[in-house]
Amino acid sequence: MTDAEAGITHGEAAVNGVRLHYAQAGQGPLVLLLHGFPEFWYAWRHLLPALADAGFHAVAPDLRGYNLSDKPRAVSDYRVEHTGADVAALAAHLSDRPAAVVGHDWGGIVAWYAAAWHPERFRCLAAINAPHPRAMNRELKTADQRLRSWYAAFFQLPWLPEAVLRAGNFKLLERALRREPVRRDAYTDEDVRCYKEAWSQPGALTAMLSWYRALRPSGMPRIPDIHLPTLLVWGERDPHLRPQLTEGLDAWVPGIRVERLPDASHWVPAEFPERVARLLADFIRSH
Repeated sequence: MTDAEAGITHGEAAVNGVRLHYAQAGQGPLVLLLHGFPEFWYAWRHLLPALADAGFHAVAPDLRGYNLSDKPRAVSDYRVEHTGADVAALAAHLSDRPAAVVGHDWGGIVAWYAAAWHPERFRCLAAINAPHPRAMNRELKTADQRLRSWYAAFFQLPWLPEAVLRAGNFKLLERALRREPVRRDAYTDEDVRCYKEAWSQPGALTAMLSWYRALRPSGMPRIPDIHLPTLLVWGERDPHLRPQLTEGLDAWVPGIRVERLPDASHWVPAEFPERVARLLADFIRSH
């Protein structure tokens, strides 16, 4: 199905000093959909039309450094202070009313911070296999989570990660999409082709890795408590993130709802888009 057939159109916005490309569908209350690594707006290809049909204006940006959005050169430009401000500014650019913000993986980390630092811009928050920053700092003290997160340390090295990820026409990145999902049909040949086109954009691979290189040795920055309605959707067969990351969150996010999916991996939006669309639509409507 083409973008036009799915009702998806494209635009761009100059916000917070960068130009962000985005895909969108539908009309109604604004829902921002934030992708993770190594994806781009296309991670939400199924959710955009589904949320549009549910009565929302669904917008999926290429976050800074990805695909067709601007790619600042300085590693410090990829700290969450900046990426979170991008999202808040985009929400203000697109609507004069608070938006719902939804994020997966790195996009979920940005969503946590955007909601905490700019609560006036958002009505509710949903994170998908994206740990709360305080929980991540806590679990990184365990050998199990450090082992699961080995690639994050590797990605912080200079030049070598680019060479390894680019080798064999992005073989390792393709393998992650092909082999890690529980549903092996989550990413089609056409999907992989689209991802490789995005990874091949000038400067994109280094910019994508800059998100990891911008991490501080002390871990994630301190985050204020979040008092927005919050949903955490968690694929329990995630090879990268411990299930304990879903525990103890009420201390920082009062009233958080955790929806565990025992048959899903890290790549929940691609594996079970219909289920995720229903969860999100029902949650956002209720808030």
